[in-house]
Amino acid sequence: MITVSNLSIQFGKQVLYKDVNLKFTNGNIYGVIGANGAGKSTLLKAISGELDPATGSITLGPGERLSVLSQDHNKYNAYNVMDTVMMGHSVLWDIMQEKNALYAKEDFSDEDGVRAAELEEKFAELDGWNAESDAAILLSGLGIKEALHYKQMSELSGKEKVRVMLAQALYGNPDNLLLDEPTNDLDLDTVQWLEDYLADFEHTVLVVSHDRHFLDAVSTHTVDIDYGKINLFAGNYSFWYQSSQLALKQAQNQRAKAEEKRKELEEFIRRFSANVAKSKQTTSRKKMLEKLNIEEIQPSTRKYPGIIFQMEREPGNQILHVEDLKAVDDDGTVLFDNLTFTVEKGEKVVFLSHNPRAMTALFEIINGKREPQGGKFDWGITITTAYLPLDNTEFFTSNLNLVEWLSQFGEGNDVFFKGYLGRMLFSGEDVLKKVSVLSGGEKMRCMIARMQLKNANCLILDTPTNHLDLESIQAFNNNLRVFKGNILFASHDHEFINTVANRIIELTPNGHIDKLMSYDDYIASPDIKELRSKLYGE
Repeated sequence: MITVSNLSIQFGKQVLYKDVNLKFTNGNIYGVIGANGAGKSTLLKAISGELDPATGSITLGPGERLSVLSQDHNKYNAYNVMDTVMMGHSVLWDIMQEKNALYAKEDFSDEDGVRAAELEEKFAELDGWNAESDAAILLSGLGIKEALHYKQMSELSGKEKVRVMLAQALYGNPDNLLLDEPTNDLDLDTVQWLEDYLADFEHTVLVVSHDRHFLDAVSTHTVDIDYGKINLFAGNYSFWYQSSQLALKQAQNQRAKAEEKRKELEEFIRRFSANVAKSKQTTSRKKMLEKLNIEEIQPSTRKYPGIIFQMEREPGNQILHVEDLKAVDDDGTVLFDNLTFTVEKGEKVVFLSHNPRAMTALFEIINGKREPQGGKFDWGITITTAYLPLDNTEFFTSNLNLVEWLSQFGEGNDVFFKGYLGRMLFSGEDVLKKVSVLSGGEKMRCMIARMQLKNANCLILDTPTNHLDLESIQAFNNNLRVFKGNILFASHDHEFINTVANRIIELTPNGHIDKLMSYDDYIASPDIKELRSKLYGE
């Protein structure tokens, strides 16, 4: 249990929030949401003790242990992987170190013997004899192969270090767990493993994430940081989003009677609860909505960008044909080979691979940015494309302001381009900022505005949710679902894939899988799981 009392946090004159009083109780998982800069990570840092609040206090239950997902991936470079994970349980680790130091003494005394006996008793109470096997199970579940378990952390790649740090946070079944963006750099299979792990976790968890499917799968409650206030709601992200949008619609319809509004909200809760009951995830066993007060449902003041893709011309029947395409990485790794497929009208295709460079290579090839090592591709004569690359660095090296920058990609006057930027939440003096100083999220919103100017009938999106906040992801997702043209994309966002794609092509060095089906059906199919294992040589 974590109790937050009269918490206030400010940086200089900027007050993030004040007089916050919250209680996070055992058995619940709290998804923390809010716009970029609202103070989500700051809240977790205050709870962990990494940051001192201006006022207030934070307390844990008596004798409880707090574990935090470390963001410093190089902190443990001097240690091996197994030790790094076990250091997550600091009490057990300290006992192990003291015990080993005692047994290593040449002049082992009677007093040392008494102390060693005390330590052995505590060690057994903490299940120390299974310490390494428990750590190994976590590592394997997170995709760290057994051959790496005793390697130095300095020898691991950045993505492998991320997984080890996550294993460290989960290790030892902590009473309270703080996870800041735990799904970053995890592939979709590993995210699924983490969802299942947290579904059975029986203690208190606070998690910050931009992954809506992950938040929905694990959260029993939503902590919303919105314009200097922190509010706690029953329900996961989808419930918060849908109920807040319904409340906003009701607030805008002043003619609706109070009783009609109440009935509409009650019907929404009933339908949402029925859907939750069918889920195997955490939300189904917590019965989070049973005692929800209708008055707790309030419209959100959050702003959503206006992402609207329109087609200048209807596509013909020939979209894209790829034949025997091959791509090899700079280090000689075969990304895909003998890749053949035809995109049909209306298809929205997600490309998957254990190696994300495979999708980037494919998109660069079909956009003329890279030469293949074999094969060919042909676009239909009616097809116009808009491409969102994974790396947009080259677009933002100038000293142009936002209006000048956007005007490079279309025709119109300043008012026209300011209108596009306004839809992407750049208003007032913001449009005069230099593009070279923009944040990752702001650059991505500029790139989306650039795409919209093209009015293309085929969108090519390489991991489009990178750097975007939940509001931008939701708006992006909503428009792609109703877009009438073709979409070719890669993503690590489960919800984004499942709600947009109607066809799945998975790229491997030993062939590819091509299925017309939803993503949820794809990952649930035993036949496809077996085929994937064969193609990846697992």
